[in-house]
Amino acid sequence: MEFVRLFILQLIAHLLADFFFQNDIWSRHKRMHGFRSKVLYWHILITFLLSWGFSFRLSFISFSLIIAILHFLVDGFKGRIGEIKIGKKRPFRKSLFLIDQCTHILIIAIAVFLFRNMFEIKQLWSLPVTNHRLLVILGYLFCLKPSNVIIKEVFTVNNFKLTVNSNKKSDSELLDAGSLIGNIERFLTLSLLLMGQYGAIGFILAGKSILRYEGQKTAKTEYVLIGTLLSFGIAITTGILILKSGIN
Repeated sequence: MEFVRLFILQLIAHLLADFFFQNDIWSRHKRMHGFRSKVLYWHILITFLLSWGFSFRLSFISFSLIIAILHFLVDGFKGRIGEIKIGKKRPFRKSLFLIDQCTHILIIAIAVFLFRNMFEIKQLWSLPVTNHRLLVILGYLFCLKPSNVIIKEVFTVNNFKLTVNSNKKSDSELLDAGSLIGNIERFLTLSLLLMGQYGAIGFILAGKSILRYEGQKTAKTEYVLIGTLLSFGIAITTGILILKSGIN
């Protein structure tokens, strides 16, 4: 089970580095400038420090360095991968986020697997937290900013544009408010699911029904509906995976 523990800790470190310690400006800058981006190097430094710190093992430093270097290569080439053409199309552009995240997680899994086979997995000090609680922490972190980014990517990939009015500031405020509301509803939904209060989740869904828009604001209504379904879907799926994982 120490392999599972270390893997969960590394996933927590990854979420913190790639989402909570990185904003949209950094992400766009890296994608546009690749290896020439200065923020890429700061991001990799944060990735290395969090990976090593959350391992709670001095001997994991070389593997954290490998994770950081491979993370550097993936992020550096990400923009170029999106521009690859097959015929007249760029098939990887829409799935770039998914490819990026799956590659990072695969690298982490391989690094932890190799570490387990090369070293005796022992923590520098014992954490007073069970593997199940670490998994719950991972679930809550995933339901915050990473889920917002995933939902935003779904809208982007499907070319869903919010064109309710010409007031860009108003649309930006709606997106910010939607992110905050999404964080709250996913946090509550996951909490209720883990406590077995399934019926109470229906009250949260019912609460969203108070949102009403005029007929000319159909696009805004659709935006809220799609976002709500995605948001609840992510939280419920996360909760089910935690409950069915069998990790204690």
